Formats: sequence, C-alpha cells, structure tokens
Amino acid sequence: MQPASSEPVSAAAAARPPALRIAVVGAGPVGLALALHAARALPHARQTLFDARPATQDVSGDPRTLALSLGSVQLLRRLGAWPEEAAHPILEVHASQAPPSLPAQAAVRLHAREQGVPMLGAVLAYGPLVGALQRAWEQACREDGGMRLASCFGHGVTALREHTGAVEVDAGIVQDFDLGGVAEGGVYAGAARLPRGTDPAGSTGGGRAPREPLRHDYGQPAWVGTASLADAPPGTAFERFTRDGPVALLPLGPAVQGVSARALVWCVPTNADPLRALEPAQRLAVLADRLPREAGRLVALSGLKDFALGLVAERSLVQGRLVRIGNAAQTLHPVAGQGLNLGLRDAFTLVQALREHTGNPHAARRAVEWARAPDRWSMIAATDFLARSFTWRAPAVAAARGLALAALQAAGPLKRLLAHQMMYGRR
Repeated sequence: MQPASSEPVSAAAAARPPALRIAVVGAGPVGLALALHAARALPHARQTLFDARPATQDVSGDPRTLALSLGSVQLLRRLGAWPEEAAHPILEVHASQAPPSLPAQAAVRLHAREQGVPMLGAVLAYGPLVGALQRAWEQACREDGGMRLASCFGHGVTALREHTGAVEVDAGIVQDFDLGGVAEGGVYAGAARLPRGTDPAGSTGGGRAPREPLRHDYGQPAWVGTASLADAPPGTAFERFTRDGPVALLPLGPAVQGVSARALVWCVPTNADPLRALEPAQRLAVLADRLPREAGRLVALSGLKDFALGLVAERSLVQGRLVRIGNAAQTLHPVAGQGLNLGLRDAFTLVQALREHTGNPHAARRAVEWARAPDRWSMIAATDFLARSFTWRAPAVAAARGLALAALQAAGPLKRLLAHQMMYGRR
C-alpha cells in the first residue's frame, strides 16, 4: 500500500529517464557541435556550455583554415550549422612525391565523381564555422527558455573535481554535473588544453591517476598562409611530399582573372628551415620549385606564419566522469588534415552512446571509449608514421613513398578504401 504522504507516480513519469546533467567545456567547433547535437538528441539532458571568451566577442574574422571531410560536412548540415556560403568544396585530391622518386611521376588522385559523391570535403575559415555553430546554439537556448540549456561564456574553467556521484566544475561559480565533456576544437592551432591538475582523478573522488598522454615533438614548424596560383585546377587540394616535409594547398574559392587562392601549409625541419632566413621573393622561388606542375604557377605568398608541430594523444578518452574529445583528446600533425574531423566524430559518438544508454552514463562512457578506439588510434598511428618519416634521411624513404603512391593509383579497391577513410574515418 502506498503511504498517504506520497504523491502518486504516473506510468509516463515512471518511464521517463532520469535527468542527465552535462558540462561541456570549450566552445570551439567540437564543443559547440557536441552541445548542439546533445540539445536535440537528448531531451532529458540539462547542459551548460563553458568558455573563457565572452559571448559578445566576434570570432567571425578568425582566418585559421579548417579542412573538413565529407562526413564532417554532413554532420554539421544535420545540425543546421554549415555555413555553405563560406565553404569551398574539395572535388579532387592530388598527392605526389617530389623528385627523386620511383616512379618519376609518383602520384595518386582521388576524384569526388569516382566516389559518387558531390565533394570529398570542404575548406573554410575557423570564424564562419564557429559563428554558425554559436548562432545555432544560442537559438536553441532561446527556444529552450532556460529550462535545460545554459551558456557560461566569459567563465573559464579553472578546476574539474570528481566527488561522490558528480563532477564539480569550478568556473567562478561551482556547479555539479553527472558528466563533464572537455571538447576544444581546432585543426592547425587549437585552443589550449586544460591543465592536468583540472582532471577529476586524484580529487575527492579518489579516482585512479590518469596515465600521461603520448607526446612527441616532431622537430618541425608548419608555415601557414595564402598562396596565389595562376591556372590552378578548381576545387583541387594538393599534397606534395618533399625532402623538407609535406606541402598542402587547399582551395579557397574560384579563380579571379585566372588567379586562385590556396591555403598553404608547409612543414619543414626546425634545424634546416628553408624559409626562415629568406626574403619574400626567395620564399616564392623555393616553394615554386617544390610544387608539382599540375598545381599551376605560383605568383604570390601572403600572411606566412609558423608554429611548432607535435603529437599529444590521451591514452583514454574517459577518466572517471570526464570524457575528453577534440583537441582535449588529441592534437595531431597536419599532414592528413584530420584533427577536427576526429573531434567531430568523437562528439557525435558520445551523444549516440548517451542516447543508447539512457539512464546509465557509466555504460555510455564505456561504449564511447570502445567505439572510438579503432578510428582514433588508426588515424593517430597513420599521421604519426607519416610525420616521423620526414625526419628519416635514408634515400630509400622517398622512393618507398613514391612506390606506395603509384601502387595506390593502380589499385582501384585500395584507392576507394583510402577515399572512404578520408571522407568518413574508420567505420
């Protein structure tokens, strides 16, 4: 018999999943995508999005270049946060080995039309993407009316502490959550990672101390900027493996009077940097000598800046009630341009796991760890191997890369597999 003091519980209320409290730390592309997707897919979840920058800070002019795979474009379109007008489609990828090479013209070409897709991916600036995601998130918050969704812009998280049954987030105002997701987005220059001391392990929850992440300094800076080329094929991204390191040219829109803009990423050795001491005209000549003739004629370089390259990869995405995704989980060498794509897949898999394991966050966290491991570690390993190979000075290394490219071009099934991996990751 039910006690007289108790309110009757309806069948619908009894079947309703318990409310889940989620803290998303970091309003870069990955954090915003996570928050926005969870807001729509998890109607029982209460979310708070934290970021140190004020909501009024205009990020639309941030020029950092992002390379997104077709799978990432499709995910962002599902969220209604894809800035179509600011994006430049990649219709073809041309990867080649600079001489000396075996064979002499070693290259592999991937075409969107051969894969039966409208594009292999797209290139756009950081600002328009973050702006579109933030507008969609703010609209979701307005529609929610403060019932489930909240923003804490201008409040940097200074501590994450796990205690009995919750994660305590200290961002000036201390709040408790069932799950903390650290999601800092970016490709070539992501946001700073949270200090190790902010992890919940070793706090009042008495969790096991996290293992140190994998770290490696590649001894390479990447020079980034904009290259202008005459007679460049539209929509083609170039990756050139040179004796100094890989050079990437990413399309930035249609040609104007026969000249096209390309985002440039050129990785070189720190101790033998061919660019640092040169004048602009000399830099133009050095880069022109490294590019394949198919890329067009290099006519100008602008905005060149450099930054150091390294690998930082957490050994586990999950520590207690904390889930790391995006740049909080891994920062990679830009040789494959896959950092942001990995982070977006992290975010969508986390939301899917929380949806499939409604009412059981522990099972969801375990599921996301297992689900992301094959894609994540295969991409980390492949990127790390390629990056390290440019520090090997044996003559056979360049020849091996050339033979591998030629074999891929000749082997249709392997080329299709590579294209699928680039577009969607490992599934």
